Amino acid sequence: MKSKLLTLLLLLGCSGVLMAQQKLVLDLAGAKKTALEYNKSMTNADLARNKASMAVREAIANGLPQVNAAMDYSNALGAKISIQFAENMPPSEIDIKPQSNLNVNLTQLIFSGNYIVGVQTARLYQKMADMSYTKSELEILSQVTDGYHLALISEELLKLMEQNLENLQGLYEKTAVLERVGIIEKTDLDQLSVQVNTLQNAVRSSERQLELATNMLRLQLGVSVDTEIELTNTLDQLIVSTESSLPLNSNFNPENQIDFKMLSQQELVGLKMIDMKRANALPTLSGYYRYTYKLIKPDFDMTPENMVGLQLSIPLFSSGVRNAQVKQARIDLETTQNNKALLSDQLKIQEKQLRFNFNSAMETYNNQKNNVEVSRRIYNSLKFKYEQGIISGLDLITADNNYVRAETEYISSMLQLLQAGVQLQKLYGNLN
Repeated sequence: MKSKLLTLLLLLGCSGVLMAQQKLVLDLAGAKKTALEYNKSMTNADLARNKASMAVREAIANGLPQVNAAMDYSNALGAKISIQFAENMPPSEIDIKPQSNLNVNLTQLIFSGNYIVGVQTARLYQKMADMSYTKSELEILSQVTDGYHLALISEELLKLMEQNLENLQGLYEKTAVLERVGIIEKTDLDQLSVQVNTLQNAVRSSERQLELATNMLRLQLGVSVDTEIELTNTLDQLIVSTESSLPLNSNFNPENQIDFKMLSQQELVGLKMIDMKRANALPTLSGYYRYTYKLIKPDFDMTPENMVGLQLSIPLFSSGVRNAQVKQARIDLETTQNNKALLSDQLKIQEKQLRFNFNSAMETYNNQKNNVEVSRRIYNSLKFKYEQGIISGLDLITADNNYVRAETEYISSMLQLLQAGVQLQKLYGNLN
């Protein structure tokens, strides 16, 4: 009985752990950390970096000693060798017996221009893989930040719609009482009914938008679809954080931007490719050692057991192939350099435009914030007058629509401001 009870408690404890794992309580920093750990794109970027590291090892290993073993067996099927030692003597015949050898070959590259440049190029590609990882990290952080903002905005919009619906339903119930005693006309009650139904549809639409935004955030975080997510940051906190993280003045340097760094690295690779094509005209020198063990020895054997040697390969004439390859590599390098100059100009213009977008979004946000306060005062005043029977239901509905629109535009201006800030932070590489 005790063992059964203990088993039940363990099962309940395990299920409690699983249930706890199904809910994530995240601030924005926690969401970024989770995405960097579990997002599949980051996993692939890390694998690409590991692959580049292995490629460097492969390039280096090509110039290190290589040992190979081989076995052979031959049978002449009864054939003989005929040897005549003198003209007046009959020829002697020697049977060709089966033979088998075990060969162990050791080779060592001594000099190769292609090998030296190849190792250098592989290391450059490894650095490019590291930069690609950094770029993927920046992309994921940008996506998660936008996703977090959108989910929080959708949640805030849903709360606004639900609160407005609750207030309007309460007003509708009071109006229904007044309509039954004949104080207010039924037309006013019908108008409120239409407004309540409209807000109910808006609430359902906001619920769908929140679910969509939450699912997108789950995908970016790399968690399962069943994971419940609770966001702890407020919109005001994120706006203050975004504004404080941006540089006050435009001191943007394109050379610090990740795309520019990757193109600069590609330029170095282009220079090495020119060296690679030139190295095709250099000689290649390698040495070898061969050990032969006779598994089946023939009667007549002239193969030595140990042998060392050198092999030198000298390219002499290629009919202009190597010269054409060098010129093509130079053209590729010049193209990369032109793209690099173009990217520098584009990044400067982009920074100017994104900063303008952020300042404009900040101005719109401040204006919408003032509009909400004014619309709220107007709505509360008209709501009081409606309850006193001073104005009609149509006037109240118009005020309610204006207030909801002002709140919606205010929340929308928050999202635009946060998105503009993320784009500027991404350009500066400041999303951690």
